[in-house]
Amino acid sequence: MRKIEAMSIADTAFEETTKPYPKPVRRKLAELRKLVLSTARDTPGVGRIEEGLRWNQHSFLTSETGSGSTIRIDGIRNDARKCAIYFHCQSGLVEQFKELYDGELTFEGKRSIILDVSEKLPADALRHCISLALTHHLRKRNRRA
Repeated sequence: MRKIEAMSIADTAFEETTKPYPKPVRRKLAELRKLVLSTARDTPGVGRIEEGLRWNQHSFLTSETGSGSTIRIDGIRNDARKCAIYFHCQSGLVEQFKELYDGELTFEGKRSIILDVSEKLPADALRHCISLALTHHLRKRNRRA
């Protein structure tokens, strides 16, 4: 007999948020979600992640510890071949990522990393960027101390 696991509220919300997109975009967003959650779990000081909707995009918040800046993921509405991971545009994070990964990652302005759904995720670079975002406030606090 096959065990059936119930979907969590976050899983259900994620499914609803990504439902309008083509299957390749949904798969890539699911990969990104998994990468954000595993990076959060493996990054000291982050604590439990709260998933929700911000600006109608699936979002990850460090509500428990306040250690980081909100991360959002979404498809790109007018391009069925792309999706993005978004960061607060005034945090300076994307500028920092550009210094580290220019030529390896594709950026849009000061707010996002753009990904082609047909390509393999650049997991190591993304994991580093995600970790920096999830500890953004923590690092700022430590610099002031």
